[in-house]
Amino acid sequence: MDAGTCNACSTAGAPLMKFSLGKDFFGRTYDRLSPASDQSPKWYCEPCSMMKNLQRDFRDIRAEFDKLAQGQASALSEPEAKQRAQLRLREIAAIAGSQTASSSLLNAADVKHLIDQFHASA
Repeated sequence: MDAGTCNACSTAGAPLMKFSLGKDFFGRTYDRLSPASDQSPKWYCEPCSMMKNLQRDFRDIRAEFDKLAQGQASALSEPEAKQRAQLRLREIAAIAGSQTASSSLLNAADVKHLIDQFHASA
């Protein structure tokens, strides 16, 4: 796709953003500007960039939940982090559920499934 088209929804002519530096949900630094990890940058319109942030938080929480479920060290071992993650999942579900168009970045059913898994593990 050319630089003028959103990589998620294919919207053209809107301002586009790229997220490459920052912190993940658990405060760990990530850098996708490194040549080895950012060979084909993705650009997103404003609504899709918001969904991309939600997707990133969902993936971070799911990865830590999977570690916890397998008995590995996890950021979710701390009760405060687990509670914060559960709140964020509910926020993500509410936002994803309120979108008029389905997003290719985040599946609301996957979010609901992870929320259910959190409740079952409590």
